[in-house]
Amino acid sequence: MAKEHIKNLLKNLPDRPGVYLMRDDNGDVLYVGKAKSLKKRVASYFRHESFASPRLRKLVSSIEDVSVIRTETEVEALILEAKLIKKYAPFFNVELKMGDRYPYIKITSEPFPRIVVTRQRGKDDGLYFGPFVRVGDVRSLLRLIERYFPLRICAREIDPADAAKGKTRPCLHHALGRCMGVCAGLVSPAEYRERVDDVILLLQGQSTEVVERLRKRMDKAAKSLQFEEAGRLRDTIRAIWRITRQRISSPLREEFDGDMWQCLNRLQELLHLPVLPWRIDGFDISHMSGKETYGVVVVFEQGVPNRSLYRRFKIRTVEGVDDFRSMEETLERRYGKSLEGKEPLPQLIVIDGGPVQLEFARNALAKLGLEQIPSISLAKEEELIYHSTEQEPLRLDRGDAALRLLQRVRDESHRYAIESHRSSRSARLRRSVLEDIPGIGKHKAAQLLGRFGSARAIANMSAEELAAAPGIGDATAARILTFLKEKNSDPLQEEN
Repeated sequence: MAKEHIKNLLKNLPDRPGVYLMRDDNGDVLYVGKAKSLKKRVASYFRHESFASPRLRKLVSSIEDVSVIRTETEVEALILEAKLIKKYAPFFNVELKMGDRYPYIKITSEPFPRIVVTRQRGKDDGLYFGPFVRVGDVRSLLRLIERYFPLRICAREIDPADAAKGKTRPCLHHALGRCMGVCAGLVSPAEYRERVDDVILLLQGQSTEVVERLRKRMDKAAKSLQFEEAGRLRDTIRAIWRITRQRISSPLREEFDGDMWQCLNRLQELLHLPVLPWRIDGFDISHMSGKETYGVVVVFEQGVPNRSLYRRFKIRTVEGVDDFRSMEETLERRYGKSLEGKEPLPQLIVIDGGPVQLEFARNALAKLGLEQIPSISLAKEEELIYHSTEQEPLRLDRGDAALRLLQRVRDESHRYAIESHRSSRSARLRRSVLEDIPGIGKHKAAQLLGRFGSARAIANMSAEELAAAPGIGDATAARILTFLKEKNSDPLQEEN
């Protein structure tokens, strides 16, 4: 039977894809596995133990803790599982002690690299990903790449000079859309290298970077009137969105080190978190004397900022200076998108402020039914960590690695809030007041300013003078002058 603290841990596991790490009483990793549902998979180890193999019974009896790392897809879980097994070499992942039996995915170092599956990691210049415990998972990953990022799989030696001449006839793989036809010179070395780089990023779990690369190429193709290519790239981006459920994140950086791992473990222990805080969201508010208020969220993954996932929200429902209700609105809007499947949920929320800001943040989570997400606030100056208004705040040593990580999240959210406010204000000042007039867009506003110099000069004109301008007429001239005269603020404040 499972120990009591293990039973409590199992209740809080997410019903989502991810990787689980089982540890003994010394904190050593015993076993690493992946799951489509962490909750169901981990719980299955503790059911009907009497019918399990001796090896499995030994594993279960040795487990004192289970850490989980949520991923957004099974593909990410597969990649992360392989990296963690390689990093920790757990005793009960016994199959990997015979490394030549389990497959790697290899990108060769040829002029036109191939993608191959191998059961031995050579000492060549190729790039190896793995080893992977389950061959079926490797096949699924390769099918994904074959469909959207086909690289050549044939072993034919290709000379770049011969390929450029285009004398070779492409094979059946090209006709089936599974190869770019490099042997026949149907793609340049530079274009093929781009495709190889896309595949490498995917195998590293860096979907965000892949999407950005594809988006830039799609825009370039559209501007060059290459609509077929732009459409293909658009479909590829959509496919990646479907695969990742629009929750793009990197499961494990190559340079992820043991110090950060220990830091996240300490943070989990100090804050009594149910799972490792693999993803941390940080919130802050910025305004100008109660005007143009913005709420922002920054995202730290594996202790490092992921700027592609930052978001800002212009506050709509709060008048004047009210950081508390602004914080509440920001969290409601942020995690409302999570419930719609557009954003992932974190394992920890950090609020810039004290216990009152935290209370309003938790009100927002409760409205959404997400009160189970751990949340804290970090106050400046004394650097106190608040769990609630009732509990005494936690005070850590200034040199504590866990505190330093929380400070980085808090400081980054504050920086981004100020940056968001400034950039919005700059954009507003660059925008002419004429663009606020119904029927006057950016183009016509620019024509008017180019002709007459400023909004103030236009406001001092007669209706007849303004109507004589090209494309204006009597009705539009009257509308412009009425708007400018009723405008309370000085028109010069609104233009650049």
